Formats: sequence, C-alpha cells, structure tokens
Amino acid sequence: MQLEHSQVPSEMKAVVTTGIGGYDKLELMRVSVPVPGPGEVVLKVLAAGVNNTDINTRLGWYSHSVTQGTGGTVVAERNDGGWQGATPFPIIQGADCCGQIVSMGANCDKNRLGQRVLVRPCMRKDGFNRMDHMWMGSDFDGSFAQYVKVPENETFTVRSAWSDAQLATIPCAYGTAENMVHRAGVEAGMRILVPGASGGVGSALVQLCSRRGAEIFAVTAASKRDAISRIGAHHVLSHEDDLLGLLGPESIDVVIDNVAGRAFDMMLKLLRRGGRYVSSGAIAGPIVSLDMRVMYLKDIALIGCTAWDEPVFRNLIGYVERDEIRPLLAKTYPLDQIIRAQKDFQEKRHIGKFVLIPL
Repeated sequence: MQLEHSQVPSEMKAVVTTGIGGYDKLELMRVSVPVPGPGEVVLKVLAAGVNNTDINTRLGWYSHSVTQGTGGTVVAERNDGGWQGATPFPIIQGADCCGQIVSMGANCDKNRLGQRVLVRPCMRKDGFNRMDHMWMGSDFDGSFAQYVKVPENETFTVRSAWSDAQLATIPCAYGTAENMVHRAGVEAGMRILVPGASGGVGSALVQLCSRRGAEIFAVTAASKRDAISRIGAHHVLSHEDDLLGLLGPESIDVVIDNVAGRAFDMMLKLLRRGGRYVSSGAIAGPIVSLDMRVMYLKDIALIGCTAWDEPVFRNLIGYVERDEIRPLLAKTYPLDQIIRAQKDFQEKRHIGKFVLIPL
C-alpha cells in the first residue's frame, strides 16, 4: 500500500518531556507534524517501546552530580548529562519505533512509501570509522508521538509476521545487546555471565548469546528463574547467590554487565585471564571500586559500548526475519498512559518490554 503525502495531517499528539524532574515533566500536547527534508522520511508511529534511558534522561541520571543507581526518584542538580551532554529539552523521547513510511523529502526512494520499518535509534552520522553518534529520542525528537522524522537510511524494512508491538521491542534493547555481543566477540562454547538477565537488554543478551552457541550464566530474581531458562539460559542464579563461591574465580570468559554497582569488583574476579568485561549501563550505580591490579595482572579488557557498530542492526533484522530470536512483549499501553507505563516499568516485576501505542 502506498500513501500520498496529502494524507499526513499537519498536527499530531506527542508526549513532550519539558525538562528534568518527575512525571509532571511528561506533557501530552498537540504539536506540528515534522516536515521531511532531503534524505528524510516521516513515519506514522505504529508502536514505541519504553526504555530505562527515557526515565534516566528525565531524571537527569546521566549528570555527573548523580552517583546513585537507576530506578529511584533522584533528580540531577544540573542538566549536564544527556547522551551527548545537556539534553535539548523540550524533547519528544522514544528510541524504539516500529512505523510506516508516509512522507518523504527529496532524494528518497518513492517505492518505500507505505513500508513497515524499524528505525535504528543509534545513528553514526559521520560514518562507522568514528565513534560520534546521535540517538533518536535523546538528541532529537523520537517516537513518543503519532509521527516521527528520521533519515531514510536509518529505516529498515522488516519482512516478518510479528505484530507492530512485538517489533517495537527490538531496536534499543536488542541493538544495545547485539552491539555488546559483537564487541565482545562472543562465540560458541564461551562461558558468558549476564547479570540483570530479566530486563530488556538482559533478556535480549540471553537470546543473542544463546543463538551464538555460548554457555549462559544468567542472574535474576528468584521469581524469574523459570522464565529466563525458557529463553535460553543454561544456568540461572539469583541476586542473593554467592557467585564467586558457586562459580569460582576465573570461571567466566565474558561478563556482559549493565548492573555494575557494588558487584563490579567481584565480576572481574570471576573473569578468566584475558577475559572481557563489557558494559553499556550501570543500573545498580555508576561509581564502582576497581582494583587496577586485578585488571592488568589478569589482562582483562574493559569494553564500553554506546555507539553501535555497522553490522549490528542489520544482524538484528536478519534474526527477526529468520525467527532466530523472539520478542518479549510484557504489556502495551496507549500513548496517553505513558506515566502508568513508566511507573509499572520502575516496579521491575515484568520480563521484556513495555510498548506504547499512539492513538
């Protein structure tokens, strides 16, 4: 089906984050539908995933003045901690988008009008030879709206029977996870430790490492053990377990850890000599204790991951189309219930992703 540009309205509903603060900073507004420039397309948002970073950005957690973990109500003292520095408030957040191309600017492929696509939210605008990047929903307006404007070359057609909401669980969490798996060089037979395995990124890591043939040691709440086993974890441990005592020193090839906090030092002790510690987050706290002797005497590689490498998103599209991974859709909400979705997200009782559906 092809849609004419004239069918796109001039106004839309959007949730605008007006600044750092509580839920009162999320305002449902009527705003202008974006107009595409050369090389840009406008998507009708079919579904938009909710991520930890949406809440972290609103609370100002990325500010260096904040030392606590995520999940609280702490508000930063200053706006100095977005993905690229200060967040450009007001902004429409939302990094996950399953959408339909409904309008496009010059120099775009007109045959793509009407296609259902996923947006790559981490964009390497200066090419993949540099680490410079920008994120949809953090550096420019994202998908918590009825329409969103993005570069055409950041949209990927998906041929899959998955629903819009299921597809919207993929971009941010699975892209972040696949980027870490890719950077870590995960291969068949490796022993991989995944703390925080029930979250969006953690559950994606379990699936992505499993499809590569790795042996997965997942850490999660005791109540979620069975669910994490079903998605591919070979060994499921609880937060209360003595990991060092159970697994032993130098027992793990790669730790892929978005938890950090007080357990960081123990994670390095679990790594074998020449092992790799990979991270793109710190939900238990960004300030950690590092014994440099453990790091350098064991030849451990510490790998930070934010900018996505070139193969990552194309890999994911292939996994979806071949049904090599499966979506973990916890619940959907109308766009105007974003506050309820974020409150439920903070309770951490779910496995997988919450998704907003614009009305």
